[in-house]
Amino acid sequence: MTDLDLCYMTATEAVRRFKSKKLSPVELVRALIERAERVESKVNAFTYTFYDRAIDQAKKAEAKYMRTDGRTRPLEGVAIVIKDETTIKGERTTFGSLIFKDNVDSVTAPPAEMIFKAGAIMLARSCAPEFSCAPITHTKLWGTTRTPWNLYYTSGGSSGGSGASLAAGTTTLANGSDIGGSIRIPASACGVYGFKPPYGRNPDAGPFSLDWYNHAGPMGRSVSDVAMLQNVMSGPHPRDIVPVRPKLRIPDKFEGIKGWRIALSVDLDFYEVDSEVVANTKAAAAALRDLGAKVEEVKIGWTKDVKKATWAHLSGLFGAWVSRLIPEHGRKMMPYTREFARRAKKTTLVDFVEGMEIESVMYEKLGALFQTYDLLICPTLALPAIKADADLGDPGMKINGVKIDGYLDWCMTPPFNAMSRCPVMSVPSGFAKSGVPTGLQIVGRPYDDVAVFRAASAYERLRPMYDSDDRRPKL
Repeated sequence: MTDLDLCYMTATEAVRRFKSKKLSPVELVRALIERAERVESKVNAFTYTFYDRAIDQAKKAEAKYMRTDGRTRPLEGVAIVIKDETTIKGERTTFGSLIFKDNVDSVTAPPAEMIFKAGAIMLARSCAPEFSCAPITHTKLWGTTRTPWNLYYTSGGSSGGSGASLAAGTTTLANGSDIGGSIRIPASACGVYGFKPPYGRNPDAGPFSLDWYNHAGPMGRSVSDVAMLQNVMSGPHPRDIVPVRPKLRIPDKFEGIKGWRIALSVDLDFYEVDSEVVANTKAAAAALRDLGAKVEEVKIGWTKDVKKATWAHLSGLFGAWVSRLIPEHGRKMMPYTREFARRAKKTTLVDFVEGMEIESVMYEKLGALFQTYDLLICPTLALPAIKADADLGDPGMKINGVKIDGYLDWCMTPPFNAMSRCPVMSVPSGFAKSGVPTGLQIVGRPYDDVAVFRAASAYERLRPMYDSDDRRPKL
């Protein structure tokens, strides 16, 4: 096994080898660090790194595995990167902003707390756009993060550093957060797996843990890795009222999906979608048919009003929070952050309530669909990716010759933040001619997480990623 194979090893396989004493956490951590030292300058996935401390922690994990009592934690010795939005006591979290470049946290947010208690080793903090309010990862403070598959294009956002690091082979696991697609967008652009759990499944920090569009979740290079991390991140927490009881555990193994009925929408009824994305989505649907599922194209009944609803929510809550920083710090902020604040000023409480009315109708349509079908599948992004440091306000941005809003019109993710109780996983669906991956969203009925994992696992067995050199980026 080469060092590169180690770097792309799944977390589940790494833990199996740790337990059988065929691999040391020290070997794996050192391989990942050496890989990062070679490729990180190209990808720019990290803010701060903790390499020396990580090696020390790996040595302690190695000692635990060498004992015979079997007392190891679920993520013992597994390397992870933590998003530069998730606070960690005593560490810097900058939120991708010059305003917080010297910020040192006084509390550890629930996602990181649960991950560390499970034994994971933090290699680095992963880059995110300023305040996580952009679908690209580009900031004045940290620069531009790129998909390892083609460095001209974005890694996506806001969990762009997490997706890029996974694809580049510089971490084993990564966490993310998703308020408009921020796990699924980079999962698609980087060719990895990202899960948006249903609202109420995973705890997070306040006040945005109370926002039903907000979801802390796992990212990985395999479905089993995402399941492993999700099982660590989910469940009740004393500092968050939101998570439901009892905790749901995703199983280790899944049966197939023969006989399942799956609805397919290539455009969710109102998106312009690039032809390469359409082709890859239909190819993924064909793979699901090969697994014995019946896949049928459908009309959901959604309209462009969906965009109105999601913008009313995102700008009304998140944009309003950002807008408070404008008077004192506006000049330090990214244009996309100021645009969020500008939209917040134009959003009224009436707009917000009307958005909720639209969301209610959205689920009436989707709920009716789920009476017939077990799952819905659709593209994750309407374009494979956009330029890494794109101007999101560029009026010339188009799909199929039609002008689009660069903020979210190429991202088919926000509707499922509105449908917040529906679990969604983005899985790789193929590649564009540019070499950039495309993604497929697998959408489940409310709180039916296991069905989403079951379908994703069956699909992955037929179309795996990262298991050989030809399915890894050439950096």
